[in-house]
Amino acid sequence: KLNVSTETVQHGVEGLMYLLTESAKMMISEVDFQDSVLVLGFPEDLNKLLLQFYLDNRKEIRSILNELTPDLPHYHNLEWRLDVQLASRALRQQIKPLLTLKLHLEQNGQRNANILQTDPATLLHLIRKLEQALGEMKTNHCRRIVRNIK
Repeated sequence: KLNVSTETVQHGVEGLMYLLTESAKMMISEVDFQDSVLVLGFPEDLNKLLLQFYLDNRKEIRSILNELTPDLPHYHNLEWRLDVQLASRALRQQIKPLLTLKLHLEQNGQRNANILQTDPATLLHLIRKLEQALGEMKTNHCRRIVRNIK
């Protein structure tokens, strides 16, 4: 009916889906949405129609996106305690620190606690590795991968 290829129609629908889902994810305002659509070069009446469609369906799109996301355990609280053994029967002067963490996670409204124990050296190593991983997420290569996953 449209006298265009099916690939063109498919790409158009996917583009509109992407525009609406990303706009709903970020809860952008009317002005920001209009600025985003203005760059596409559509006629003014089509821009107004897209804006109205976005405003009418924003909440529904967000609810659908919330249903699609996996419900993973997430952080609720963290308790910690530092124990230091200063001496024992065998050794009079020893310093043996031990860090105990009680990590409270929440999933589906249920909370559970995980107890973790480590020495400070291992904890510092873990912190360095996590900071290194966060630093890698800022590289262009990782950003490109994450963008393609979404």
